[in-house]
Amino acid sequence: MADTKREIERKYEATDDTRLPDLSRVAGVGRVVSRGVTELDAVYYDTADLRLAADSLTLRRRTGGADEGWHLKFPVAVGIRDELHEPLADTLPRPLAALLRSRVRHAELAPVVRLRSARDVHHLTAADGTLLAEVSVDRVRAERLAGEGIGTTAAWTEIEVELADDGDPAVLDAVEKRLRKAGIRPAGSSSKLARALAETTPVRDGKKQGKTAPHTAGDHVLAYVRKQIRTIVDLDPAVRRDLPDSVHKMRVATRRLRSAFKTHRRILDRAVTDPLGAELKWLAAELGLDRDQEVLDERLGARVEALPATLTLGPVRGRLRAWSAARRTGSRRRIIDVLDGKRYLDLLEALEALSADPPLRPAARRAPGKALPRAVLKDYERLARRMEHALEHPPGPERDIAMHEARKAAKRARYAGESARPALGKPAKRFAKRVKAVQTVLGDHQDSVVAREALRTLAIQSHAAGETAFTWGLLYAREEAAAEARERELPEVWARASDPVLRADLKR
Repeated sequence: MADTKREIERKYEATDDTRLPDLSRVAGVGRVVSRGVTELDAVYYDTADLRLAADSLTLRRRTGGADEGWHLKFPVAVGIRDELHEPLADTLPRPLAALLRSRVRHAELAPVVRLRSARDVHHLTAADGTLLAEVSVDRVRAERLAGEGIGTTAAWTEIEVELADDGDPAVLDAVEKRLRKAGIRPAGSSSKLARALAETTPVRDGKKQGKTAPHTAGDHVLAYVRKQIRTIVDLDPAVRRDLPDSVHKMRVATRRLRSAFKTHRRILDRAVTDPLGAELKWLAAELGLDRDQEVLDERLGARVEALPATLTLGPVRGRLRAWSAARRTGSRRRIIDVLDGKRYLDLLEALEALSADPPLRPAARRAPGKALPRAVLKDYERLARRMEHALEHPPGPERDIAMHEARKAAKRARYAGESARPALGKPAKRFAKRVKAVQTVLGDHQDSVVAREALRTLAIQSHAAGETAFTWGLLYAREEAAAEARERELPEVWARASDPVLRADLKR
């Protein structure tokens, strides 16, 4: 994987005659060291329809300076980006190309803007010589290489203040205070590329078409569907970079999208969404190969750590680690293979096609206050039937299965409420919140069912190896008690979620 750096910086407007104030007077700064002027030449790449720029991503090939090479930047927050670097090469390095695949897909990347900058660099250091921040005055010349405005040029000067690695962000605040006192104000553009595109794009007559507020039931459903599609696309690079919780979040987005297709079958044509739902189910399964094992490992590990030493008999931790390692599939490599595969790319293309040309049914034209409550309540009725079935069973395997089926129905009903919230407001929010509580109880119960089966297996393995199975039996009993507690809690939680007033509010 490419080298990664967290870039924290702020940009300021300047002119050719702007002079930096005395930054040695900034709190904590002991010295300002001039590092001279460096000539930088960067070519920025994007698709013809500027997909990267639309998501505030920048891809460039830059010569000059200490870090010449290919750079890919992902936004993290305002003024914060993750920069990935690969050595200078004539073509885009494969690790960076992979991180852009979910957005670029079959489109081509080509030069869109060239920026040549004269960078006057100053280092702000502490009294002991520790680098605090880098301040540069950049004189920039931009040239549009493709698209609207091709051949158009622009020029400007800006000041950039970048925090040193592991630096204190308070330094940026102190520098900004000094710059503002000198009459220097924050820049209007978040990046040089954004400014270059803005200043080299022809101005057309008439007002720009802004986003219109959702009006029909179809508008609201599509807004939710497109949000989940966007989440999958956005999380693809994070999964490839193995960022924390990225696989889980991507899996949840696939489930939400698949659930929306089922809930809103009167809005979106099943002939289109059912095949997509099947592919989303496949993707979620691939993403979950090791996720479920991780959840189980965390649960069992916590249970073992909570035991006093006097009750931890035998090589408990070692056996747990060995058992877990044997069950893991090596899915990290498998997930990357899935994301690089044709089936996944075809799914992304199909989702993009649905987003661009949605298969709306006549009910999509209805008012959201009429169509959406009906869809949400239909999912509620499905949940109610499964809850009745689960609660009528005595404790045992059949009840465990029924509660698991109810859990899946609760998740779908919760997602239905969440998808309707922008249109229905607080009633949908309250409905989703109470159904989520039911889902949580059912989910913890199911986790206990899975944990008990695992503990039984561990006990059998321990016994066969001549070890005592005492600790595994003790943990089994505690999991059984936890499940019983959840079963006792469930009727009350369900009563709150099945309150008729809650459902009546959705129809108002």
